[in-house]
Amino acid sequence: MARAVVPFLMFDEVAENAMRFYISLFSDSGIKHIEQYGPDEQGKEGAIKRADFTVSGCDMIYIDSPVKHDFTFTPSMSIFVDCEDEGELIKAFNQLSSEGEVLMPLDNYGFSTKFGWVNDRFGVSWQLNLQ
Repeated sequence: MARAVVPFLMFDEVAENAMRFYISLFSDSGIKHIEQYGPDEQGKEGAIKRADFTVSGCDMIYIDSPVKHDFTFTPSMSIFVDCEDEGELIKAFNQLSSEGEVLMPLDNYGFSTKFGWVNDRFGVSWQLNLQ
């Protein structure tokens, strides 16, 4: 039996910026542990070897890949957030879509009071929902 299921996101030298940005948007968020690459290790010195943190109570793991890849994030896998109130939803939507891409603008699509879907500036896809 699995002990835990945790989203694991791989970045290219922006993992710490992304993590700090995300925890600034939602309550009950914080850093648990950060391990950085040191000198003579596979990754760039100072880049994130592994970061464990929470976003709105959800455990997450981020890394900066030491290997360059020809792929990145896709909206087919996204982070879904049930927002506490409309203020939180609007703030998160505006900040996540800044320098990113709006996939579905904030609106009532019939399945919730207000919903929006964005790709942020790091390429991560977020679905923001208000019941």
